[in-house]
Amino acid sequence: MNADAVCTHRISIITGHYGTGKTEFSVNLALQLAAEGHQVMMADLDIVNPYFRSRERKAQLQNAGIRLISSSQACSDADVPALPAELLTILQNRDLIGVLDIGGDPVGARVLARFRDKITAEDYQLIYVLNANRPEVRTPERAIQYLRAIELTTGLTCTGIVNNTHLCGETTPEEIRKGAALADQVSRETGIPVLCHVAETRFAEALSDLPEPVFPITIQMKKPWE
Repeated sequence: MNADAVCTHRISIITGHYGTGKTEFSVNLALQLAAEGHQVMMADLDIVNPYFRSRERKAQLQNAGIRLISSSQACSDADVPALPAELLTILQNRDLIGVLDIGGDPVGARVLARFRDKITAEDYQLIYVLNANRPEVRTPERAIQYLRAIELTTGLTCTGIVNNTHLCGETTPEEIRKGAALADQVSRETGIPVLCHVAETRFAEALSDLPEPVFPITIQMKKPWE
């Protein structure tokens, strides 16, 4: 599966509960888009998660030709709830493909609210990343409640679900299938399509029978102690 099949819109806003792996997905998505020849700009706007930030992979992203902006350029460990002015470049330059990595709850997603009118005027998609192993979203009811809270906070409409169920180093194809079942339930109850299932490349073949495509990734984000 190539990234174009996921990024069917010019701007992809990636959100979801804390710990779902949305930053891992965002980084892999941006790298794949660049490898496919797109001019990519990525925004790290996650002011919630202190461990996994796209900006930790700044050198790798830049080497791939991706321009990275973040909410706290001067200090990589600071959580400054301020948006960089360069975000307007993503919204206004229609030659760019934009990937926006947003904070992992409705409070984190609030940083986008001030740009709602500019975003809705563009070709955008709001992707909800789902991990069935997160206690707060492991049932369809709770996952939908969380999704709707993000929509309410941002004023944006969710257009796609990405199953990124994992257990870090303990992930198995069975775990990903469990997430696929949850994503399917959420999709049926909301009418929002499942875009893909995220899996390490080594699992892709074992999951090829899933009804939606598998988006293969290479783990990029490491815990601080790794």
